Amino acid sequence: MTVPLATLTAHLDARLEIHAVPDYANAMNGVQCGHRGPVRAVASAVDASERTIRGAIECGANLLLVHHGLFWGGSQPVVGARYERMRLLIEHDIAVYSAHLPLDVHAQFGNSKLLADALALEVSDGFARFESVACGVQGAADLATEDLLQRVTAFSALHDSQVVASAFAPGCRTRRWAICSGAGAGVATLDEASAAGVDTLIVGEGPHWTAVDAPERGLVIIYAGHYATETLGVRALGAHLQETFNLPHHALSSPTGL
Repeated sequence: MTVPLATLTAHLDARLEIHAVPDYANAMNGVQCGHRGPVRAVASAVDASERTIRGAIECGANLLLVHHGLFWGGSQPVVGARYERMRLLIEHDIAVYSAHLPLDVHAQFGNSKLLADALALEVSDGFARFESVACGVQGAADLATEDLLQRVTAFSALHDSQVVASAFAPGCRTRRWAICSGAGAGVATLDEASAAGVDTLIVGEGPHWTAVDAPERGLVIIYAGHYATETLGVRALGAHLQETFNLPHHALSSPTGL
């Protein structure tokens, strides 16, 4: 079975509210590279890189769904690595569809929501607000922080990511947690965590100073890996297209080490 790219694009744009969800100024959501033919198979990956494009070629997919797209930072020359990516896409007739914050904030496909599910945490509210949307999630719990750290470590190991945590005392317990995937530790999220009474914050990564500040705020930060924390959304989106349109879906693994 094949499906026109325009049909899939319209479905994804509507489902993710691509044109309504705010995003960073340099993010480009939606189709980033078109192709000639109808879509015959879908591949999903966190990043649009030469490695994932070659992965799509190898599995016969001609639509690549990604969270981190090809273009960031305005006009850029198509040279070097950027040229090689575009050459492969055009020569092999592969389209690219990117969803950044529209994916993060989605109630079904959001990275933070799906990570909470994977860690057996019950979501009660949004977190990490950006303009009118919440990029993360939060909820109540009552478990040893060390046990939660072990859950996160087991999850991230599946994606070749190393987990580290800010300092916490033996016997520390998590009673209110929050998750913000990717680069989730910063001034805004730490302030929001403090205001919400969050004692454990799970993120992909963050600057060094956040681990310095965390104990002084009564906060434990678990850095679970940028890549690992953003694997779930695009995979779920690809599986959704497989179920909805009866298209083969291939989830590509391409860990970055971060």
